[in-house]
Amino acid sequence: MPAKSVILKKRKDFLRVAQGGVHVVTNTLILQAALSVSENIENWRVGFTATKKIGKAYIRNRSKRRLRAAMREVFPLEAMPRTDYVLISRFNTFCCPYKNLLKDLRTAVKKINNQLKKTDENTADLPD
Repeated sequence: MPAKSVILKKRKDFLRVAQGGVHVVTNTLILQAALSVSENIENWRVGFTATKKIGKAYIRNRSKRRLRAAMREVFPLEAMPRTDYVLISRFNTFCCPYKNLLKDLRTAVKKINNQLKKTDENTADLPD
């Protein structure tokens, strides 16, 4: 059974990912990730953010819709189970070609997964 996404909704989850995780910045988005504390091993969790800095409500809403659509295409193939991801839209998420958004998301997920694997290996080496 393939892993499914669960949507992050609570502020404390967003803060935990921002403070305790790693991040990658691309032209169209910022991706943050941290290993999940939830017991559900099969799923990854994902949250979406668009700040008022990027524009009015219709721009923020469209940016998040585009991020959700890109996530549905990229995450089933690339996302690691038991990981929390936060996608933050940037000023050009709204108007960039969708192909570029997909490419940036795919690149960001691969980079962030490599970083998470390295940090997970380093913490596994520490004595209890």
